[in-house]
Amino acid sequence: MTQIEPIAQFRQVRVQQDDFDLSAEVARLRAGDPRVGAVVTFVGTVRDMNDGANVAEMELEHYPGMTEQSLKGIVDQACARWPLSGALVIHRVGPLKPMAQIVLVACGAAHRGEAFAACEFIIDYLKTDAPFWKKEQTPSGARWVDARVTDEAAMAKWANPSSPVSP
Repeated sequence: MTQIEPIAQFRQVRVQQDDFDLSAEVARLRAGDPRVGAVVTFVGTVRDMNDGANVAEMELEHYPGMTEQSLKGIVDQACARWPLSGALVIHRVGPLKPMAQIVLVACGAAHRGEAFAACEFIIDYLKTDAPFWKKEQTPSGARWVDARVTDEAAMAKWANPSSPVSP
């Protein structure tokens, strides 16, 4: 029996205001592909507290066109690095309340190692390289959210392109 090397066939990036259904999106990613042995997902949500302040709402802004291209580039990098059967990124924009879903990253592969690594890679790069701006509404008023040093450190571990699996 010949082993078929998984190829990223399903690649989708969406930036939208509407919420998403995790089950429906995972089903779309798998789409009856018998090579998929693992699907790893990450769902980011709005917290009610950040940097010591209560958060009543977070508003996400983006640069249409540029944001989608940036996300597509990140997904393409992951698909070039790991043998994925599919990769999906959905990122919401607009005003969001605590507990609302912000982002979904889902990766399908024949094996869990590749799916986990690719999913982590995509979210790490998304947090640092994708052009999104976050503004929080707190009791003290509105404030823009700065990039975190921890996000930069998380991305730095992927700097060696010859290392296909996360350290």
